[in-house]
Amino acid sequence: MRALTMVPLQAGSLELSEVPEPVRGEGELLVEGVALGVCGTDREIVSGDFGDAPPGDERLIIGHESLGRVLEAPEGGDLAPGDLVVGIVRRPDPVPCGACAHGEFDMCRNGRYTERGITRLHGFGAERWTIEADYAIRVDPALGDLGVLLEPTTVVAKAWDHIERIGERAWFGPRRVLIAGAGPIGLLAALLGAQRGLDVHVLDRVTGGVKPKIVANLGGAYHTGPLTEVAAKTRPDIVIEATGVPRLVMAAIAEAAASVVCLTGVSRAGHPTEVDAGELNRRVVLGNAAVFGSVNANHRHYRLAADALGRADRSWLAQLITNRLPLDRAPEALRSGSDDDVKVVIDL
Repeated sequence: MRALTMVPLQAGSLELSEVPEPVRGEGELLVEGVALGVCGTDREIVSGDFGDAPPGDERLIIGHESLGRVLEAPEGGDLAPGDLVVGIVRRPDPVPCGACAHGEFDMCRNGRYTERGITRLHGFGAERWTIEADYAIRVDPALGDLGVLLEPTTVVAKAWDHIERIGERAWFGPRRVLIAGAGPIGLLAALLGAQRGLDVHVLDRVTGGVKPKIVANLGGAYHTGPLTEVAAKTRPDIVIEATGVPRLVMAAIAEAAASVVCLTGVSRAGHPTEVDAGELNRRVVLGNAAVFGSVNANHRHYRLAADALGRADRSWLAQLITNRLPLDRAPEALRSGSDDDVKVVIDL
């Protein structure tokens, strides 16, 4: 069968390879790949920035935003042939640390976790794959191919889960959220904000194309310009940073008038930014602000994400998939996209 493979840490090694058929183990599903979402993590892996093949393998099958259809399943289980499923990406570390031992492996404390398509486990970028039944999440069949949006939705489902937990340390009655970034994570964060009845504001540098329309179709307001100016105008109770751009990250942290600031974008090292640490500290302390980072997801967040997508307007979700390519053109999908791209999907 065909699969997208590369030698980790070796830029230019991506290829569409012939690999052995997967063999279903006890308690596992055999799944036919339907679609694979592409994100910045995949592009960084392909660029040779990080990634780790399974022990004994030279090449890694990449891809972690999955959608598949069950071909074979254990008898008596909750899943059956024909079901659409998405695979959970991370596995707990083998020690395990306290967080992993309590099912919160997205909060692993010792870094020994593994991840499908990223760290020491083959991913979902193949025509067929296997997965433990306990790590497969059923997708509402009404979603169809839009189920490929489930994994990125888990990232923001976790972010909102933690925002609300942190907010509940005191009285918490948020009305407005400001989201920096109109990529998939930012727009899905906006969706979950709208589902909570909040006044949604999205900031991005792009002035035209589909992104302003997508935000407007959600009932939100789209902004360009400096984050500090937009925050001064909108006075958000929650700020979600979804770009990883260092100057935006620092600007988001400085908005201590917001009771909760959540950072979901991952920055590259090597971009020093001048900060008035005293003023930043003053704002955070006097504003009783909470600033936290959030990445990855566990079973609970996958269920929350599945519920959120199930309640979403299908036509709105469809706008997020701005480019679809067949498997034999997958290398094109993994190149940096245009400013007008939101989510690129590879049809398997």
